[in-house]
Amino acid sequence: MLGKIRKKIIAEQAHQNRANDTLICPLCERAIPNSQKDAHHLIPKSKGGKVTEYLHRICHRQIHALFTETELAAQFNTAENLKVHPEIVKFIKWVKTKHIDFYERTSKSSRIKKN
Repeated sequence: MLGKIRKKIIAEQAHQNRANDTLICPLCERAIPNSQKDAHHLIPKSKGGKVTEYLHRICHRQIHALFTETELAAQFNTAENLKVHPEIVKFIKWVKTKHIDFYERTSKSSRIKKN
């Protein structure tokens, strides 16, 4: 049986280990600093999605600038499916040249604006 102090120390160590874990963006495969961490629903909540994964804020915004929620739910509900789309390939190549803290506003694609 563990004492209260030992339990508290073990809990604090576990919390510190989780805090030190580096999150990797599944889209651009770079480390995600806390200031740029966004949770992305693989299937949009409006389409019944519940599962999320962390992405860079700029990667997350780019996904939503390029695709409708219907497209995300039906076709692009995994990082692997997203990474083969030509526009995302181009984006990933560009964003990998930027620092992990880099952020720039993203605008909707003209294809999305028309709908």
